[in-house]
Amino acid sequence: MPPPIRTHLMASLRSPLTPIWLVVFLLPFGRSSELGTLLCMLGAIILFFRDRRALAGHAGARLLLWLWAAYFLAALISAPGAIDPARSWNSVAAYLRFAPFGIYVCFAVRRETRLNALCLATGVVVALWALDAWVQTLTGYSLGGHAEAQRLSGIFGAGNLKLGPVLASLSPFVLWAAKRHSGRTGLIAAMLFLLVPILLAGSRAAWLTYGVALLAFFWVEARTPLRFAAWILAACLVVAAAIGVAWKTSPRFDARMDRTLAALQDTRHGLNYASSGRLDIWRVSAKMIAAHPVVGVGVRDFREAYPRYASPNDHFVTAEACGEGEGACHPHQIVLEVLSDTGAIGLALWLMALALALRAWRSVEPDARRRAFPVTVALAATVFPFNTHLAFYSAWWGLLFWWLLALWCAALYVNVPDDAPVKLPRVRVKDFAHGA
Repeated sequence: MPPPIRTHLMASLRSPLTPIWLVVFLLPFGRSSELGTLLCMLGAIILFFRDRRALAGHAGARLLLWLWAAYFLAALISAPGAIDPARSWNSVAAYLRFAPFGIYVCFAVRRETRLNALCLATGVVVALWALDAWVQTLTGYSLGGHAEAQRLSGIFGAGNLKLGPVLASLSPFVLWAAKRHSGRTGLIAAMLFLLVPILLAGSRAAWLTYGVALLAFFWVEARTPLRFAAWILAACLVVAAAIGVAWKTSPRFDARMDRTLAALQDTRHGLNYASSGRLDIWRVSAKMIAAHPVVGVGVRDFREAYPRYASPNDHFVTAEACGEGEGACHPHQIVLEVLSDTGAIGLALWLMALALALRAWRSVEPDARRRAFPVTVALAATVFPFNTHLAFYSAWWGLLFWWLLALWCAALYVNVPDDAPVKLPRVRVKDFAHGA
């Protein structure tokens, strides 16, 4: 391993980057990833005990707080009239943690070397998950146990089918690290390396997410429309070959393709079956939005509201999709989630945050956009609106979303030269006690 990469990896494992990295490293283990969040929150508290005016000197942290305010206020406004107020208020309280978490990330990642170290360490972790998925493809087993009957589950385990979405959302870190280390050859090898696990993980939303990420890298490599088209054509040929091989050799992939091709039947039943019941969910979502257009049914109350608007024979009610016959857990689409949970006010706040984020991205120097490229691609691919999604107001996916968003704000405003001393908050109990 070349010395620069080894140096970056060692730097990423030292405080203050360790708590941030732990959030990603512990993602396969459920709520344990909140350990990293807790450490970051403590670090932010220590930071403000030392310097109460710290925010005045960091544009990235201020941007993050404005974005967090839109996310939080949308949830807060929906809570008083929620279907299940207790659940909504509990969720609102949980979202408070994202503000200090994001501030810590912004202040900890103020040097380009530290940003590169964290991006590289993330890429290595995601590559190891993909390698584990390759082992499961060949042997049926991985660190997460035996493969699920319909999909690869990898290190996440058969009871937590998030391998595909996570690999796809975090794939830009692997691609960026491979390109940085081995140039275009490394980039192409990394694209192929990730392709098979993402395909066999069986999440069609992950296929589209990965496709969006690849398009961004294609454009950077091509630089001209003609070369961009050539990259897309070559990728289509490779993907077609991979699909053909997987279709013939993997019963799991064959089952997913059979379900997908049911959409060609041109019937409502076929489309609904192909989309795993998404049409039913979206129809019920539309009824919820029509009944609660201003503030929604309450953040994270989609599950409780679903039976009120679904037909008696709805699959997600009769099949007990979320337990106790409650119905679908969330709308599986970011715009519908915001509208159904938080209403038109919530959507307006999200759109204001989007406009603010785009304005910030346009206002920074080209070097800042280059520096933030892998995070920008990961974030854009994750929230790409013409796709299906996990729940952005949930504890688990919401944390990953805010990890990306906080790192993006930090990357845009890296403002400390590598040779300048930086006082970064270290999470030590004695410092916390002294500050208190």
